[in-house]
Amino acid sequence: MNLAIDIGNTRTKFGFFKNGRLRKKMYWEEKDLSKLERLLNNQKVKNIICSTVKTVDSKFEKRISKNRFYIRLEANTPLPIQNKYRTPKTLGKDRLAAVVGAFELYPSTSSLVIDAGTCITYDVISAKGDFLGGNIVPGLEMRYKAMHHFTAKLPLIERRGGRIVDIGKDTVSAMRTGGALGTILEMEAWIQYFKKEYKVINTILTGGDGDYFAKKLKSKIFAHPNLVLIGLNKILQHNVEILA
Repeated sequence: MNLAIDIGNTRTKFGFFKNGRLRKKMYWEEKDLSKLERLLNNQKVKNIICSTVKTVDSKFEKRISKNRFYIRLEANTPLPIQNKYRTPKTLGKDRLAAVVGAFELYPSTSSLVIDAGTCITYDVISAKGDFLGGNIVPGLEMRYKAMHHFTAKLPLIERRGGRIVDIGKDTVSAMRTGGALGTILEMEAWIQYFKKEYKVINTILTGGDGDYFAKKLKSKIFAHPNLVLIGLNKILQHNVEILA
């Protein structure tokens, strides 16, 4: 059994894989090492990969890696794809794992990966397995917070809820529609741009807000909420095979 761990800003995701398939998924707000160790033993986990946006807790790593093959995803970690990003040390590990996941699900085809989270990233992987790079824009919640923070009177509104209309009739609906519909139109434009400029075949949507946008986009997309975990597992398996 393989375990992929994705440590984000607010929660940690765990994906248990067997024979390349995701068998079990969990979310934890706080790490409970004793509970995790029992789970690792019960699931007979042999290999672990960890991706984190935070400083890694050495105690956490030491305990989960005992008697197991363990790697932390870094800029120099061997990959099953070619990373063409000019500054790999600054590349978000979730972006890297997501494009690896895309190539695992759709090999020999070019894909645009849209990760709709705190920021929205648009990343392209070629049919040859070359990660070409991508673009970063503010996410939906960030847009609403920016409108509130940088103005004197605009309220802070939730990123979800309320109805999106064609044109706002009051301040809240104007902000909600401007933020949400503006992001949707932006996504549609990026999808068409990458199809034309990079001959992208697939568009894959993931991230915390992925399900929200998946229902609203008119372009053909594939929604994969577990894309990062799938990519992490592929990277882990690649490293296991190198050492075999």
